[in-house]
Amino acid sequence: MGSATRRGHRAQLHPGAWWLWALALGTAATRTTNPLLLALLITVSAYVVATRRPDTPWSRSYGAFVKLALAVILIRLLFATLLGSPIPGTHVLLTLPELPLPAWAQGIRLGGEVTAEALTFALYDGLRLATLLICVGAANALANPSRLLKSLPGALYEMGVAVVVALTFAPNLIADVQRLRAARRLRGRPDKGLRGLLHVGLPVLEGALERSVSLAAAMDARGYGRTAQVPPAVRRTTAALTLGGLLGVCAGTYGLLTAEGAAYGFPLLLGGLAAALAGLRLGGRRSPRTRYRPDRWDVRAWLVVASGVAVAALLALAAARDPAALHPGVVPLVAPTLPLWPAVAVLLGLLPAFVAPDPKEPS
Repeated sequence: MGSATRRGHRAQLHPGAWWLWALALGTAATRTTNPLLLALLITVSAYVVATRRPDTPWSRSYGAFVKLALAVILIRLLFATLLGSPIPGTHVLLTLPELPLPAWAQGIRLGGEVTAEALTFALYDGLRLATLLICVGAANALANPSRLLKSLPGALYEMGVAVVVALTFAPNLIADVQRLRAARRLRGRPDKGLRGLLHVGLPVLEGALERSVSLAAAMDARGYGRTAQVPPAVRRTTAALTLGGLLGVCAGTYGLLTAEGAAYGFPLLLGGLAAALAGLRLGGRRSPRTRYRPDRWDVRAWLVVASGVAVAALLALAAARDPAALHPGVVPLVAPTLPLWPAVAVLLGLLPAFVAPDPKEPS
């Protein structure tokens, strides 16, 4: 049984690969407002989640992210309806009563004409943010947060624990609510409305408190927070490398985003990344810990990451070469079309559904 468990653990994909793939798809979503391409990105991520999602508490959070994305779209449309939009339009759908505002609120209106152009622009903008949220939800559903914590450098261990606890709180909370509502339905008791919320909320909060206490006890028993003694010179070198690397990354990123800094932006970015990584490696000496069955970055992980990076890079190239196809106009109002080769590029994101291993029970 032990050898079978080890083989199942090694067959799992590195959790960092799932996050990089999902973030690359999210980056691709920020490069376009074409609703057809955004819908294709959502379909790709949903198919990969459906085929490679394990049966674990955190994997059930994908539906919550989809609902959150729908709420974002509705809120964006509601704001465009009530507060107006800077987009001019001639196709008036309805006219709301407009409230007069003082002179200092010039440029803002409450009510008035609601045009099809303004709502279409709000829909495109909200769909882009919704796609980004769904891609993040795919990473939450596919990647094991505890295994992701094991893969972090020692210098980021404390911060990683806080992030993992934050990421696992919502999925566990959703699982508790679903379990308690199902139990109340089996007993013939109401699970909706204010009364059902009051009877479900207290056990959920009690369970969250028990998990927090158990986590604190487990961390204390395993020596969480202990640090090793390192020479003062190493501490100063670590601080200088980390701070200098982060400054270099910020300066290099600014240079890449401006036309004047294109010459020095890329070298500064590379130098900053190298210095920051060196600082993190030195800082890891203060957190002595071992890894039990460390996850390996194999060929499948590289293929998963490469598929996401290819989608982001190709859509960025398409946005630079043919911005009209990836950003359809709303004035005049025209129906969006699906550009061929950007759509083919998005389909490259389906590669993890075929190269990633089948979902296993967590070891």
